[in-house]
Amino acid sequence: MSTYATQGPIGASEQVICPVCPRHCSLAPDALGACHARRNVGGQVVDESYGRVTSLAIDPVEKKPLRRFMPGSKLVSVGSYGCNLRCPFCQNHEISQAGADGVRWRELSPEALVDLALDQQRIDPDVVGIAYTYNEPLVGWEYVRDCSVLARQAGLVNVLVSNGCAEAGVVRELTPLIDAANIDLKAFSDDFYRGCGGDFSCARNTIATLAAFPTCHLEVTTLVVNGVNDTDAEMELMSSWLAGLDREIAYHVTRFFPCWHMQDRPATPVATVYHLADIARRHLEYVYVGNC
Repeated sequence: MSTYATQGPIGASEQVICPVCPRHCSLAPDALGACHARRNVGGQVVDESYGRVTSLAIDPVEKKPLRRFMPGSKLVSVGSYGCNLRCPFCQNHEISQAGADGVRWRELSPEALVDLALDQQRIDPDVVGIAYTYNEPLVGWEYVRDCSVLARQAGLVNVLVSNGCAEAGVVRELTPLIDAANIDLKAFSDDFYRGCGGDFSCARNTIATLAAFPTCHLEVTTLVVNGVNDTDAEMELMSSWLAGLDREIAYHVTRFFPCWHMQDRPATPVATVYHLADIARRHLEYVYVGNC
């Protein structure tokens, strides 16, 4: 386990505020945060999910999705459990919405993960690094940091796949270690993000921070859910805002399939996804469709 302590002296019997994401959960002694991954242990906010791996696979880089970063390469993809959002359309709810008691996991230290990636690289030279993905990696950002430091020292690349809803200090500490990232832009309104338990300005700030960092390649994904975020006006807002950061940000417009708490509607029509991608192309140089 790793800790991210609150400022000032905290008694072990007092509540503490988790500083990692905009939820700022107030945790009673031994209580878990909304992410199911961080706990108040003795007056410190502990990353209880540290090194607890639920998912491990070799993926093509395009699956992250990244289309303009080391095409044709492969990554060791690793994930734990927990997420600070509650998107009703979550595509990975089995692990992202679970805690330690709701999913099978095994311990994998940063050293062991990097050794595993290097072993895979010796077997297949197309393996170039590690992707932190599947659940929300930033609820256990200390593990991402510690693995990324060792991976960088070993000549491996680091890839982050995230909803971007972490406080600025967390993002600033990780950004110099991240070679490429794909961040969700779920919609373009405060109300939408509040409904998912997130923070719109926080997600935008993360995207802007990564876009401005010279050694981090950034791509962005929007899952288009029919009847939720599928209007022309919404796509105009999202794609024009991204273009204001950098017209060459690769943007993935992907198709929703019924999942978790949104099984009451059909998959987003393919024609809708292609139409919205065409709108995004008015602003951005590189727009891709997914799940079609």
